[in-house]
Amino acid sequence: MKLKKLACLAISAAMVLSLGACQDAAATANDTKNTDSTASATDGATFKIGAIGPLTGSAANYGQAVVWGAQQAVDEINAAGGINGYQIEYKYEDDEFDNEKSVNAYNTLKDWGAQMLVGSTTSSCSIAVSEKTKEDSMFQITPSGSAVDCVKYDNVFRVCFADPAQGTKSAQYIGENKLAKKVGIIYDSSDVYSSGIEAAFVAEAGKQGIEVAAEEAFTADSNTDFSAQLQKCKDADVEMIFLPIYYTPAATILTQASKAGLDVKFFGCDGLDGMLDMENFDKSLAEGVMLLTPFSAAATDEKTQNFVKAFKDTNKVTPNQFAADAYDAVYAIKAAAEKEKVTPDMSIADIEAALAKGMTEVSVEGLTGTITWNEAGEPDKEPRAVVIEDGAYKMMESGDVSTSSNADAE
Repeated sequence: MKLKKLACLAISAAMVLSLGACQDAAATANDTKNTDSTASATDGATFKIGAIGPLTGSAANYGQAVVWGAQQAVDEINAAGGINGYQIEYKYEDDEFDNEKSVNAYNTLKDWGAQMLVGSTTSSCSIAVSEKTKEDSMFQITPSGSAVDCVKYDNVFRVCFADPAQGTKSAQYIGENKLAKKVGIIYDSSDVYSSGIEAAFVAEAGKQGIEVAAEEAFTADSNTDFSAQLQKCKDADVEMIFLPIYYTPAATILTQASKAGLDVKFFGCDGLDGMLDMENFDKSLAEGVMLLTPFSAAATDEKTQNFVKAFKDTNKVTPNQFAADAYDAVYAIKAAAEKEKVTPDMSIADIEAALAKGMTEVSVEGLTGTITWNEAGEPDKEPRAVVIEDGAYKMMESGDVSTSSNADAE
């Protein structure tokens, strides 16, 4: 297959999670939830969907959200008659936020008979697995892999927003809603997700009248002490610190900023989703933190509330954006398969070709918005901003950032 044109990358910003669970919970999930749905159509055939995410380790909140969100969609679809009259078998694997283990997880699912993949959850793992799904001509939709190269192949689509768009739209939201004029950034230069968002934010900030007064980097090997970065931001007299990072270092930054007496606003992207349910994290430190996301469990529409209730009843936690992304991913597969009349007896390559075609022709009324996809695998939907108040997400009243999948294409 041909490489996708990267020019189609830009979309709207932003995601990532209020789903806290520890490694023991992940192990329990594997024992109790990772069972195949075995009901089938009259000919005995079923669709086999695999999923991959970090169910243990530092990014477990993300992976658990993805596999549970996909599971809920599978259960609903099966209860409603399946896809084109065929039931779904569903199986997921833990990749521990490790590229090699993610590829191993994919191989396990392929040996099981997977015909399509929901995953991987994180960007680097999704990119690694896409090399294999491309070789195998298997359809892949990543709920939350946001790096540019996650969808570089024609067989891969995504539900979340791409990194450059997250940075661009974050700067636009801050500028258009006059949230700050002088901003500092703390980002992970060793991570493609973080560095990609940071670069796009800086590029857009000047257009929005925002001065980036401090750009402070850290790496995966230096993500526990942020005193130097916070001091630089304090010395620069910034009004806001932009955090295009994951929730674990973000929680550490908020804790250390409080101890240092640094009184500024904080704004993040989808990677911050999940911080509220971290074990031993003081939620009061996140009060007032803002982030762009297409999903909030506090939304009052019937679809969201039904999803949240069912998710809580089953998993005993509140779903986050990652769960919603995965839920929408499975329903996107259903919509594309029904559009192209896909059946389980088709070859992996024929299923992939049909789903890739169907994805560009459907519109999914998802939890994360009304979604369409272009041929580059990029979604088009509206982001919204949330603010953390009283230990929970609340939709911000200021205007949404308008978006188009081609608005910022280069």
